Amino acid sequence: MNSLKKKHVFSLLNCLIALAMIFGPIKGLLQVKTHSEYYSHILLIPFVTAFLIFNKRKEIDALLAQTFKPGIVLAAFGLGLYLFGMLAITGLNQNDQTALKVFSAILFLLGSFMFTYGMDLFKKLCFPLLFLFFMVPFPTFLMDGFIRLLQVGSTEFVNVLMTATGVPFLREGFVFHLSGMSIEVAKECSGIRSSLALLITALLAGHLFLKTGWKKILLAVLIIPTTMFKNGIRIVSLTLLGTYVDSRLLTNSTLHTDGGILFFVLALALMAPILYVLKKGEKEKVMREGNLPPA
Repeated sequence: MNSLKKKHVFSLLNCLIALAMIFGPIKGLLQVKTHSEYYSHILLIPFVTAFLIFNKRKEIDALLAQTFKPGIVLAAFGLGLYLFGMLAITGLNQNDQTALKVFSAILFLLGSFMFTYGMDLFKKLCFPLLFLFFMVPFPTFLMDGFIRLLQVGSTEFVNVLMTATGVPFLREGFVFHLSGMSIEVAKECSGIRSSLALLITALLAGHLFLKTGWKKILLAVLIIPTTMFKNGIRIVSLTLLGTYVDSRLLTNSTLHTDGGILFFVLALALMAPILYVLKKGEKEKVMREGNLPPA
């Protein structure tokens, strides 16, 4: 067996070790209904990473023979952190325990990758490898803060949209009182699940279609107001339909329980022109630079 095949076998072994480290925690987390709704994307992340690496297979052949021995330090740290989490950490809820273990396993995997294939290849595959961190559940304090942010922002958009419709209402915090009905923009209305899905989509789109770093960041950041606006449209639509058409639409309708996909598509439609403008700006810059006379 030549050295390159040994590297691949060693890398595969490390992948299996990392899988063994995260399988139990993630399985337990996804069995809880609330967590499974937040983290349904986790199982897709490794496949996205594998696809992105496969797309670069022709660019990485020349870098496979290198190594980076300090990578073993990162791998050892990840493994040590995992063992510390198993033996010493108490008082963490299931979400945070899983976050610690998955984070540790990915550190171990990335360190093993550096040790096996070297820093040059790691830099080449930096995005798909770091993309694996989307498998890490958000710590509770971060998730609660993000949900709160989306709840507050969505409420403000509901207020603006309700005002624009001309329908009389009275607002008290997160509660809107209409004629014969009151609705609350609860935490469940924050759209955290679609926000995570949109963020992942925006990062992938930026990686695949944009070259400028700040434009990639801008595309990802704009997901937050887009999600809030999308939530506002959904809440106002359901409220008006429930008030003036059929009150059951607010509780038992397919639009209420399964309408998230429809409004997710709406959010994608809102983001598409932004991506187009950012991409067009890059093309125009390249054309201008191409027409400059040589110095």
